[in-house]
Amino acid sequence: MRHARKINHLGRTHSHREAMLSNMASSLILHKRIATTVAKAKALRTYVEPLITRSKEDTTHSRRTVFSYLQDKKAVSELFREVSTKIMERPGGYTRILRTGYRQGDAADMCIIELVDYNENMLATKDAKKATTRRSRRGKGKSGMVASAAAPASEKIGANAPKSTTKAEIVEEATIVEETNIVEEVKTEETEVPETPVDEETKE
Repeated sequence: MRHARKINHLGRTHSHREAMLSNMASSLILHKRIATTVAKAKALRTYVEPLITRSKEDTTHSRRTVFSYLQDKKAVSELFREVSTKIMERPGGYTRILRTGYRQGDAADMCIIELVDYNENMLATKDAKKATTRRSRRGKGKSGMVASAAAPASEKIGANAPKSTTKAEIVEEATIVEETNIVEEVKTEETEVPETPVDEETKE
């Protein structure tokens, strides 16, 4: 029976499983994404994310603690120099699992596990979605009714007050004046009839 067995041992002994997860965590930190099975990726996620959280505090104690798990100097230096600066503002969830289908042969469920802050395409699409915002149409009818009800009262109050002109109104008036002047000029040109020359023979 599997009573209180929360860890997936992945069909391996304890030493084999720890060595495998250590190598996979080092590869993930160095290469930012690796392809593996879904079961291994889920086990790796619970293994590597506490180490990434530990890297936010760059001290000798933190480096020695992380090194005891990874056993790789290059991975430790990459984690504390590069990765920790990118994930400093993120409160958790440093990895993402993307399923890629089934493996040919044993039909194992395959996936890609990657560091969230290093996927340029997803970050770009996320920024584009944030830029485009829509205004909600809810309550439009109510606001219109309130505005129409409040309009007569405001008209009564400000009936005797002088009207304040805006820039838009001034521009509209100027364009109307220009159009009327052009129309008047065209009419005057049409009304003016050119004088026809009269022959001297017809005069005689």
